[in-house]
Amino acid sequence: MAEIKDPENTLIMETTKGQVTIELLPDLAPGHVARIKELAREGAYDGVVFHRVIDGFMAQTGDVKFGKSDGASFDPRRAGMGGSDKPDLKAEFSNMNHARGTCSMARSQDPNSANSQFFICFDDAGFLNRQYTVWGQVTSGMENVDKIKRGEPVADPDKIVSVKVAADA
Repeated sequence: MAEIKDPENTLIMETTKGQVTIELLPDLAPGHVARIKELAREGAYDGVVFHRVIDGFMAQTGDVKFGKSDGASFDPRRAGMGGSDKPDLKAEFSNMNHARGTCSMARSQDPNSANSQFFICFDDAGFLNRQYTVWGQVTSGMENVDKIKRGEPVADPDKIVSVKVAADA
């Protein structure tokens, strides 16, 4: 496991493929980092599937409405179409490159529509720069992200077992 420099700004995500540690970037995207931590602390991400996983591109998850495998509204056909009951976030675009291990918010066509869904880049995706809000970087466990089952949608998807802010773990 990576050395944790700032426990309040580090996520420990347990997946069906193993642990992933993510350094949060509050200086880059304070509103998005606050939302990710809020949802993590509520347990909203626990049990959420990776519903869209594209080889060489990214693994998307975070639909806490339709993608939460043990939730009342779980619907694998609709996973990726929902979010949380919280308001959408204002974009916090930056010059940070969408490199391997970058964590960024998913959204609709509206730049200010990010809510709970996010993705982790498998490879460089610089074409997304300044169009999606980067909020974190994988510091360990990227080999576990690489093992996540691919698909659009994913048959029998891998999922997040739990997400904790390191300060709370």
